[in-house]
Amino acid sequence: MTDQSKPAIQFENVSRHFGAVKAVDHADIEIHDGEFFSLLGPSGSGKTTCLRMIAGFDKPTEGRIYLYGQDVSDLPPFERNVNTVFQDYALFPHMNVGDNIAYGLMVKGVSKPERLKRVDEILDLVQLKGYGDRKPSQLSGGQRQRVALARALINHPKVLLLDEPLGALDLKLRQQMQVELKAIQQRVGITFIFVTHDQEEALTMSDRIALFNQGRIEQVGSPSEIYEHPASAFVAGFVGTSNLISGELAKRVSGKMGTFSIRPEKIHLGSVDVNVSPDSYSADGVVRDVIYLGLYTRYLVQLDGGGEVMVIEQNLKTTSMDVLKIKGQRARLHWKKEHTHEVGG
Repeated sequence: MTDQSKPAIQFENVSRHFGAVKAVDHADIEIHDGEFFSLLGPSGSGKTTCLRMIAGFDKPTEGRIYLYGQDVSDLPPFERNVNTVFQDYALFPHMNVGDNIAYGLMVKGVSKPERLKRVDEILDLVQLKGYGDRKPSQLSGGQRQRVALARALINHPKVLLLDEPLGALDLKLRQQMQVELKAIQQRVGITFIFVTHDQEEALTMSDRIALFNQGRIEQVGSPSEIYEHPASAFVAGFVGTSNLISGELAKRVSGKMGTFSIRPEKIHLGSVDVNVSPDSYSADGVVRDVIYLGLYTRYLVQLDGGGEVMVIEQNLKTTSMDVLKIKGQRARLHWKKEHTHEVGG
């Protein structure tokens, strides 16, 4: 029986070393029951190694891993009630969709009538009703991904592990599948642990995110916490776009030394004679470059006394000709003090 009062997954001081390489370095994580939890970070940051240790494909060098309170650190994969969905789908090409999905049930000795009943139910869940007789080669990339998901879910795992499952899809299909995947997770109610290097993907789907950097966890929090209140300069730079100001520039703007993060969409671009309210910071400079992107425009502003800041503004009323006229002009930037966050190194 699953103890719902315990975390779905808990890492206690977990490390995984490959010789001198510390792939994961003293990680502590608690993932709640029924949560959509993302492991986010650049290539080689340790996120996939963590997933492999949860699955049992890899063992911790030190520390313990718990699944709903049970220590699974030394258990082989087949003794853990978790399933994994990979980026390459790993479907059997000679089997039809229904047989691919039912394969795990067949191995477990589940009767044929029960297998057919559960395959029908799961095909309905992933919006592939009527596709059971097709071969994987007759499906689109998004449909094959849903078959792989159905095959993993049909065994009713306590935790579903997803290793960059949308990475092979094109942008529009990937965005569509993000919404579908989150909706499926909410319907089945089990814990999803999702590995990705795509910060937009993590922000879109996750209840919480653990952001990895060089084997260590930089920050754990909700998408809004990670984005609005980055704990370090790395987090501010990796999740979305952020301006980092420090040293004399920071002192001139805020009156304090340190490193500060300001998101480019929080900054307003105005003329040099604009009055700035007492609850805002400001800085003057020259608009060095203007990049018109349809939905919004990106401005690069060279500040007086050194430093460059990016500003992003929605094109609510402007056209490309309007915004391009601003290039080379002097401007005053201003933003609310509450949108300036001090970050670590």
